[in-house]
Amino acid sequence: MRKAFYVAAVIATALGSGAAMAADYPSKSVDYVIPFGPGGESDVTARLQQPYFKDKFGQDLVVSYKPGGGGAVGWSQLNGMGGDGHSIMGINLPHIVVKPKQGEVGFQTEDVTAVYMFHYTPDAIVVNANSNLKSLQDLVDYAKANPKRLTMSGSGKGTANHLAQVIFDQMAYIETTYVAFKGTGAAVTALLGNQVAAEWGYTTVGAKQGDKVRMLAVAMEERHPAFPDVPTFKELGYDMVSGAYRGIAVPKSTPEDVRQALSGMIAEINADPAFQKQMLDGGFAMVDVAYGADMDAFMAEKSTEYLAAAKNADVID
Repeated sequence: MRKAFYVAAVIATALGSGAAMAADYPSKSVDYVIPFGPGGESDVTARLQQPYFKDKFGQDLVVSYKPGGGGAVGWSQLNGMGGDGHSIMGINLPHIVVKPKQGEVGFQTEDVTAVYMFHYTPDAIVVNANSNLKSLQDLVDYAKANPKRLTMSGSGKGTANHLAQVIFDQMAYIETTYVAFKGTGAAVTALLGNQVAAEWGYTTVGAKQGDKVRMLAVAMEERHPAFPDVPTFKELGYDMVSGAYRGIAVPKSTPEDVRQALSGMIAEINADPAFQKQMLDGGFAMVDVAYGADMDAFMAEKSTEYLAAAKNADVID
């Protein structure tokens, strides 16, 4: 998590631009398009952000959905939306990086103007509470003794879950079998029904399922506050920090001052202690990547990482 003074600086810079358009922004409700169906992590976060946006900036954040193609339908239409800052769209990594490399999906990664990344759902290996796999070492030992026999559910091919499986298999010198399901919910159902031995899920699975599951490790720099007893992969010798990152993008026609202002607004929501508690209790992890040089560097780093994993997974050429 970024330091509080950094977030404050981002807010001050973005909201203090002095440009006339940004000074009046937002002048009406803001349409927040989620390029997935309702009920997923992107929707959950948007719903949590709504009251804070209203309270801090005096306008409604109106959530709507444009599902299809794992987000591609929405992102392909992003730059056709109004560019006054009153139309914004949720974005998701690795989707906006991997999907354009898989074929014609109507957009390229560089077409997506990200103004803020506000959280990620850390990757985690999750097992059924009654599993004989009590630790990450148990899982690795079993996988080494039984190549490809350890089945792990996850949310689709080319997703953060799938790429995490590829990366960890290489780190641990093991071969597991990834079973792709349509979404996290279906992957969890397969785990709870003992259709698979484990799941490449997120910390949000641990938050939602409680005592039904056990997380063996989380892909974070430090332990998640909601799960102080669950070690990180790094603690266990695997340099792995990964997950599905989420943020907000605007059409390319959006003026620079409005981009900066919106970035500062989301930073202000992210810095609210009550909002942070809701997010952490739900299993999310906070990040603060603002529009500008930080965003450019973040996107470059993540793109390199995700594309390399996607090639190893035969998801892209």
